[in-house]
Amino acid sequence: MKGEDVCDVQCINEDSVREVKSQMLDDETFQLISDNFKVLGDPTRLKILYALILKEVCVCDLAAVLEMTDSAISHQLRLLRHRNLVKFRKKGKMAYYSIADPRVIDMIKMEAELAP
Repeated sequence: MKGEDVCDVQCINEDSVREVKSQMLDDETFQLISDNFKVLGDPTRLKILYALILKEVCVCDLAAVLEMTDSAISHQLRLLRHRNLVKFRKKGKMAYYSIADPRVIDMIKMEAELAP
């Protein structure tokens, strides 16, 4: 059953195929991007990132903001740190987190603008 959203005939434009294929990323890059989107697909991690867009904060403060345990926040931060999305610095006995990649700020802000 064909719909309006597909071609009515099978006709491949070899020039278009060649042009697009020549600009495709390699499979490893697509896997990396996919893995990053999986990490960003969790609401808790998005809340953490959004909080860090607003201000560099310590784990204890993040736990208070999100009303979660320190250990639950630490677990999520480890996943974000593994993807190089956040970084931390130690100041005395405190661990302060901030956004490591400014592109994540743009991406989250852009998506927030699209939300209803």
